[in-house]
Parts: sequence; C-alpha cells; structure tokens
Amino acid sequence: MTTTSPLNEASLTELQTSMARLRDTVGRRVVGQDRVIEQLLVCLLGGGHGLFVGVPGLAKTLLVRSVAESLGLSFSRIQFTPDLMPADVLGSEVLEEDRDSGQRSFRFLQGPVFAQLLLADEINRTPPKTQSALLQAMQEKTVTVGGKDHGLPQPFHVFATQNPIEQEGTYPLPEAQLDRFMMQIRVAYPSAEEELAIAQLSHRELDEPLEAVLSTDELVAFQALVESVAVDENLVRQAVDLVRSSRAGQEAPDWVGEHIRWGAGPRASQFLLQACRARALLHGRAAADRDDLRALAPSVLGHRLVPSFRAESEGLSGEDLAKRLLEDQRD
Repeated sequence: MTTTSPLNEASLTELQTSMARLRDTVGRRVVGQDRVIEQLLVCLLGGGHGLFVGVPGLAKTLLVRSVAESLGLSFSRIQFTPDLMPADVLGSEVLEEDRDSGQRSFRFLQGPVFAQLLLADEINRTPPKTQSALLQAMQEKTVTVGGKDHGLPQPFHVFATQNPIEQEGTYPLPEAQLDRFMMQIRVAYPSAEEELAIAQLSHRELDEPLEAVLSTDELVAFQALVESVAVDENLVRQAVDLVRSSRAGQEAPDWVGEHIRWGAGPRASQFLLQACRARALLHGRAAADRDDLRALAPSVLGHRLVPSFRAESEGLSGEDLAKRLLEDQRD
C-alpha cells in the first residue's frame, strides 16, 4: 500500500511555490500557453500521460523538452516516422560472443522508451504497428522483449505531440492507445501580443540551458499528495454519470445515439477524478470540486469519444461533444 504525504497548509504552499518556479523557468522559452502548461502540470501531478494536438510550429516539442530540463528528469525524444519499427522504440536483444569462452548469449539493448519523460514527437506519423509499441509501457510501466519483462524508470510519463489528423501522411491512433492518455491538450495559436514576444526571442535565449528547479524525489512527493486530495461522493457520482452519459442508452441524452459512435470507458472516470485532484492542488485546495470537473472534462473525455458520421458532417469534435454532455448535466 502506497503511503501518501500529509496534506496540510505547509505542503500546499510548498507545492504552489515549486509549480510557480517551474512555470517561470519554462516561461523563459515558451511564451504564453498558460492553459496548456496548467494541463501539462495536471498530467504530471496526476501521474498520467499527455497528448498535445496542434499544427506544427506551436512549440509543443519545446514545451515538453523545457519541462523535462526544469524537473531534472531523464529525457528521451523519439521522432516518429513512417519507417520507425517497434524495436526502435523499445530496444532489442543482440547476440554477443564471449571472446575467452566462445559462449554466445543475448544482451538487451534498451531503447529510448527507458526514460522518465518520453517525448513521442508527431506520434501519428508512424503506422499503428509502431504506435502500439507504447501500449504496455504506458499502462504497466514495463516492456516485454524476448519474453522478458524490463521495468521502466520511475516516474514514467509519455508526452506525445500530434498533428491534426487531416494533414497528409498521418495515421489515426488506435482507440486503446488514446485511452491510455489522461488528457488530450489542444495547443492553439498565440495571441498577437504573444506572437510579437515570440518573434523577439533570440536563438541564444532558446538554446540556453534551464536550471532544474525540482528534483525527481520532490516531484514524486508531490504526486503522492494528489492521493490525499478529498473528493466527495457527489463529485464521484457526477464524474461517473458524465462518462456513462457518453454511451447511447437510457442514461444518455437523446442526441448521443446519433452523434457519438463510441463512448468513454471506465478508465475515463478514474482519470477525470485524478485530474480533478491534481488541479485542486495546483490551485491550493485540499478538496476537488465541480469547477475542476468542468475545466478538465473536455480534455479528459474528448479523445475518448468517437464522433458519428453525422457529428463529423456538422464539424463536431470529441471535445465539442464532451462540452455538450457537460451542459446537459445538472449541477
């Protein structure tokens, strides 16, 4: 049984101070994107994985790399391409011969997945065969190669970037893999003022190393605090009811059957409540509330809802459908 740290005013203050330092450090490279950074921190504190979606050039890769530096985590980046193979992600066994004895044996060479923070860059530019190589790693924190299990470093997070699926040369992620991401985080274009500030950043400022403002042990301690955040029975019921309403049936609004081809599963309820706890901590609260659920539900549910042909013809995304479910739910 995992032991969690006591949640008191001192621990809340320490966490907020540390997260503020982290935001300031990342802000030396990444201008704006406050909502994106907050949701990234929710994923980190909640022990989950994040999928960042946006057109190229919005600093998705730079943001993840900057966070890894600021946290002092071991970091790997994989550029997903159409010719990438599962062994290029997980590693492989090689046959070696002992020069003295002449005996041969297999040795496992670790792939880039063996890092505390893995950046899967443009994950939807590689076929599903290679995308699926991350399924076990994201769920079980281990990989199996040659019939042997290999544990991954802890903590372990996958932050993936994805270009809009309409772009040429992209492959949709399997539903099983999408479900392993705690949140899908939309990265939008910057405002005019932010874009002016971005244009004035020099290459020297972007290349300057960032100081680690948080140790791995401190991050793990903060993640343990999340489990101590209170969630009352009413909020649990609201989260479960919201998820269940995405599936056509008696508990769903009338429009769901025509607009949602596939609803969210039970893992969505777990991730939604965990994300609510993490957001409450970020805002200095010892208990999650309805505001946390409303703020996070579209990002937690959006990529789990498969729009029907009718919804797609109306230009509705999974995130749009999740927002509509929220509007239909009574407080």
